Amino acid sequence: MSVAGLKKQFYKASQLVSEKVGGAEGTKLDDDFKEMEKKVDVTSKAVAEVLVRTIEYLQPNPASRAKLTMLNTVSKIRGQVKNPGYPQSEGLLGECMIRHGKELGGESNFGDALLDAGESMKRLAEVKDSLDIEVKQNFIDPLQNLCDKDLKEIQHHLKKLEGRRLDFDYKKKRQGKIPDEELRQALEKFEESKEVAETSMHNLLETDIEQVSQLSALVDAQLDYHRQAVQILDELADKLRRSFIILP
Repeated sequence: MSVAGLKKQFYKASQLVSEKVGGAEGTKLDDDFKEMEKKVDVTSKAVAEVLVRTIEYLQPNPASRAKLTMLNTVSKIRGQVKNPGYPQSEGLLGECMIRHGKELGGESNFGDALLDAGESMKRLAEVKDSLDIEVKQNFIDPLQNLCDKDLKEIQHHLKKLEGRRLDFDYKKKRQGKIPDEELRQALEKFEESKEVAETSMHNLLETDIEQVSQLSALVDAQLDYHRQAVQILDELADKLRRSFIILP
């Protein structure tokens, strides 16, 4: 780091200490700015938690999630295009039913019923896989991009603004002991950073209809999943009812 850079870091650290320890007053940001900052902070926390809870909703078993993450990482390292999927509970139940249905054999009414139910459970697992893919593409990925790009950029701008604010306040406190040009430049940089941060927060909050659209996509995917699930279960229920109605 250059000498000028070291000096600037010293100025900021000195001002921060004088505010935190000595109770010195720093330059206050206007109420509109602070209100936007608060809304962005709430948005950031909401998006982060909704992402976590959505993944838990789709993939409720933490051990399976951890294993899947590890397998996907290995697949990427090996350059494999097709990644292993999450072991859906419906699929595991279906495999169990089919295995025991085969063991009981075709002469067993219960065995036949288990085979039918097992196949339906496997179909449910496939529909659940489709739900996972749909939600990831149209809900999780866009929100993750919001976190990784827009919200991260805003945090960068706010951090830069705070650094320039500290630098300006330190130099303002030493007015008369430092060149007026230095103070003027510090003020210009502070105001420039404030404008950039303000614009980025305003743009995020004004385009939140995009998040509404993404939430709508989540609900649409759930509706489609449940419609298909109801159809599969209706077909299975009819088949099972017919089998015991015709029994002698």
